[in-house]
Amino acid sequence: MSKLKERTGTPATNGASSQRPVAGPVAPPRVSARRRRPGVIALSLALIAAGGAGVAVLLLQVGSRTPVVTVVREVQVGQVLTEQDLGEASVALDPAVKAVGAGDQKSVVGKRAAVELKPGSLLSPSQVTKDSLVKPGEQLVPIGLKPEQVPATDLVPGQEVQLVHVPAQGAASVGDDGKPSDGARETIAGRVVKASKAAPGTGVVVVDVATSAKDGATAAAWVSTGAVRLVLDAPDGR
Repeated sequence: MSKLKERTGTPATNGASSQRPVAGPVAPPRVSARRRRPGVIALSLALIAAGGAGVAVLLLQVGSRTPVVTVVREVQVGQVLTEQDLGEASVALDPAVKAVGAGDQKSVVGKRAAVELKPGSLLSPSQVTKDSLVKPGEQLVPIGLKPEQVPATDLVPGQEVQLVHVPAQGAASVGDDGKPSDGARETIAGRVVKASKAAPGTGVVVVDVATSAKDGATAAAWVSTGAVRLVLDAPDGR
């Protein structure tokens, strides 16, 4: 018996055999390498360096901030400071700026404001004092002034004023010795230490005025007769 040979092809419709090629592995498309641009790389490195420097400066600024005492509400000259008048803040201070450190806040509480203090400002050591506004050799004269006897401008401690003697018609002026004087327009220099709010109904304002010791009695005599007017001096004293 003869052996039959295996056919490797498939019969065609016309009786002829045909063979199909076997598909092999497909090679991936060739991708060209991306060209590096030295200019772009240098710019990127420069931006990274600049960003790092900015962060470093910011960290240095944050690290050098100093806790200081601030003013949180208005304080008039001569007013005693309380804890409610003060607050704390952390700021970057210039070496030329002198401010009270937050750790020294208790040392300024109870002292008087040497100048008018505004909310939001830093408190410096020169702005407070432990001394009274009534200096040695001065006397404090309380003066009750009716609305027409006091300027419309708010009186604040530290303002320089003149007490003007305005005697009633036909009344004699009182001199330094307490005796009648012919001077119809005598004046006494003084300084406001404290001024009250206008009293409800009457509008009377009580002003504590510091005068020299020799003028205190005369000023009090003028006040007793209601023959005094209060005049504000110019800021430069002229």
